Amino acid sequence: MNRSITATVNGEKVSTEVEPRLLLVHFIRERLRLTGTHIGCDTSHCGACTVLLDGVPVKSCTVLAVQADGRQLTTVEAIGAGQLHPIQKAFKEEHGLQCGFCTPGMMLSSFALLADNPDPTEEEIRWALSGNICRCTGYMNIVKAVRSAAVQMKQAAAVPAGAVAGS
Repeated sequence: MNRSITATVNGEKVSTEVEPRLLLVHFIRERLRLTGTHIGCDTSHCGACTVLLDGVPVKSCTVLAVQADGRQLTTVEAIGAGQLHPIQKAFKEEHGLQCGFCTPGMMLSSFALLADNPDPTEEEIRWALSGNICRCTGYMNIVKAVRSAAVQMKQAAAVPAGAVAGS
């Protein structure tokens, strides 16, 4: 028997019926058509399916869609909204991605880290990303990207509303 759920997904309220055993990753990709969330290992090891549930990174291949009922769900599609977010910009500038498969999960884990800790150490960055596997890079550029995003986000926060940075 299906269950009715209502969640706020990327800022928009969504109400629907779901089968109680439907995994959140399948709900996101198949029902909502938000395909930035990737399916990797299906065992919670790789982190490609990482999303934020109430601001906390979770591996959506191990969470049921019904567990999102009444909660805030953020996918990679919410980052940037029309322009590059500092995390996206830093991953590009610091070459923190190669094939891109792990990138959405890495970015969302980074987003959660920087929301809680705007000035993380290298060790804190590595710990925050330890649940995300990248098979292409040596992680150095990913760590540099998170560090760079932290700096960019602090600088952007210091710019008064309506002002242009550097003027």
